[in-house]
Amino acid sequence: MPSKLNISVAVTGASGAVYAKVLFDTLLACKSQVKNVAVVMSDNAKEVWEFELGNKNYKKYPFTFFGKSDFNAPFASGSSSYSALIVCPCSMGTLGRIATGVSNDLITRAADVMLKERRKLILLTRDTPLNYIHIKNMETVTLAGGIICPASPSFYSKPKNFEELAKTVTNRALSLAGLEVKAFKWNERD
Repeated sequence: MPSKLNISVAVTGASGAVYAKVLFDTLLACKSQVKNVAVVMSDNAKEVWEFELGNKNYKKYPFTFFGKSDFNAPFASGSSSYSALIVCPCSMGTLGRIATGVSNDLITRAADVMLKERRKLILLTRDTPLNYIHIKNMETVTLAGGIICPASPSFYSKPKNFEELAKTVTNRALSLAGLEVKAFKWNERD
């Protein structure tokens, strides 16, 4: 069995806190594959979580949380063993700062590290419609080695609620990060 992965997660203030919650829940379920989960949340991310989900349950997850300005976090350095950063959800402002190399907080510094070290940077972008600047920023991040994974759920698995719908996106992101997750796969049978 391959060694367990160190995964970092950043949560920005884009609408879609349910994506972060479902991602956290699935990471808990993948504990046999994950050594450490490190999380950084922007102030807006906490406010959006509380507004959209009506709670502060992000505080209850057994992950290591770092402040937005804590550049002592291990995943702020290329010498760390963190193999992926999933930004879930990713605001267009965060995307823009990543695309232009502005490392003004732990989220953007960690993204810069993933790109420079040629590790997995997965951005669950969450906005619509997109303007030309958004599209160019997505192109720049893609050309630099990042993966744009829009928070566009699929419906062919016939999800029964919002969390199942969100999981169609977060499972894709976790698969991109190198984890084996139980997910509906089109026309595949176990």
